[in-house]
Amino acid sequence: MHIYFSGIGGAGMSPLAIIAKQAGYLVSGSDKQNSSYIDYLHQHEINDIHIGQSYDHIRKIHEKNPIDWFVYSSAISIENKNAPELKFCADQGIRISKRDELIGAIIKDKSLDLIAIAGTHGKTTTTAMVVWILQGLGVPVSYLVPAKTTFADMGHYEQNSKYFVYECDEFDRNFLSFNPYFSIISGVSWDHHEIYKTREDYQEAFREFISQSNHTLMWQEDYDYLGIGAPINIYAEDVNLSLIDDLITLKGRYNRLDGWLSITAAAKITHAPLSRLIKLLNSFPGLQRRMEEIIPGLYSDYAHTPEKIRGAMSVALEMAAETGKRLVVIYEPLTNRRQHYMIDDYKDCFSGVSQLYWIPSYLAREDPAQRVIPPDELISHLDDPSIAIPARCDSRLKHRVLEHLQKGDMVVGMAGGGGGSLDDWLRHEFKPQP
Repeated sequence: MHIYFSGIGGAGMSPLAIIAKQAGYLVSGSDKQNSSYIDYLHQHEINDIHIGQSYDHIRKIHEKNPIDWFVYSSAISIENKNAPELKFCADQGIRISKRDELIGAIIKDKSLDLIAIAGTHGKTTTTAMVVWILQGLGVPVSYLVPAKTTFADMGHYEQNSKYFVYECDEFDRNFLSFNPYFSIISGVSWDHHEIYKTREDYQEAFREFISQSNHTLMWQEDYDYLGIGAPINIYAEDVNLSLIDDLITLKGRYNRLDGWLSITAAAKITHAPLSRLIKLLNSFPGLQRRMEEIIPGLYSDYAHTPEKIRGAMSVALEMAAETGKRLVVIYEPLTNRRQHYMIDDYKDCFSGVSQLYWIPSYLAREDPAQRVIPPDELISHLDDPSIAIPARCDSRLKHRVLEHLQKGDMVVGMAGGGGGSLDDWLRHEFKPQP
């Protein structure tokens, strides 16, 4: 079967393409721009990738080797409902679906039990932790982790695996396509406001997801927040910070909370002793763009919502305190549309920062009629606006970052965008010495 991935360079699509190839499918695809994910696919011998998305190109691919299944990302349908590749496949009667239908088909065809990680924040880290722990236990596992790690490919299909570990994203209600064997809910707070118009709508989607899961592990506070009725097949954990902080040695309280959910789930699934699971977790090496050091003193993190920022700050402040450094943050909000809902939630997110540089929002899937909120207006909603100044990714900001590094400050870039984001800029302007 020939599967064509439109948006193959996305963080969720590229590992799925690798899984599909390993599962025996013929894989090709396209993306609107080049990226490190495209390079990553080439390293995994997926070379039939075209930069640019046109009716004529996909027609030539189809004539050369007929496409059986066209898989597209949610972004494509939102940005352009008349995308040329979509139109070609519709004209040709080719099977069309979002990625979740393909994942579901692979899970069903290979008789795998789905371990799903969902939540507004912490789900990528928790997914990676579960994979790390199962690998450490010697459990054969297939998985999709939408971030790069030092210990695993982003996507992998293991021939003799029983489990498929997957981050079930609630964006575009994607997670409702699945019926997991075991679900982990890492945390719930209203997000993706263009999909979920009200907080209640968002909560109802999570309740539906939980009802589709055979077993669910979550925090008691999220259980209460969702207003779930009878706790059928739900394990609700109280947050015992003193116990968790004592047993888990990972940097950052939010990492330790995600870690506790990971080892608790692994204990219920594998029946491995807690002491062994804690030891495995405490050796977790982390993942790319989660407090990843680019050059000495300069880090990149994926934080882009108040909850994610607080999580990243908990790690950064602990690291800075250990070395006696001042903490400097460069923040790039992800999408303007989010800011219209989040503007009053920033408040004390950056408490403890010595200097905050706030750059314009990374734009993606935007409503052209919606006013773009500038950095100075967003800064004014902080509890202490004096810590922040508007900035741009330019020579002036580069000079200031170099000054901070020369003074011995710890500098963290927080951004959720992809190509052309703050993360891209930092990696281009500040390269490790050979």
